[in-house]
Amino acid sequence: MLEIILYTATGIFLYMVSDAALNQIEKMHGEPLPYRSVIFFVIIFLLAMVLFPMIRMGLGAGA
Repeated sequence: MLEIILYTATGIFLYMVSDAALNQIEKMHGEPLPYRSVIFFVIIFLLAMVLFPMIRMGLGAGA
C-alpha cells in the first residue's frame, strides 16, 4: 500500500515540476514553444526514469 501512495505522490510531484520547468523554458524563450506537449512528455519521462528506480531501491525492492 505504501508503494501505491508513494508512486502516486511522486507522479503528482513530477507533473508539477515538469509544468514549472516547461513554463520557465517558455519564459526564457519568450513565447510558447511549438510541440509543447512533446517537450512536456520528454521532461516528465526523464524525471520519472531517474526517480522511480530510486524509489524502488529505497523501498528495498532490488534492482
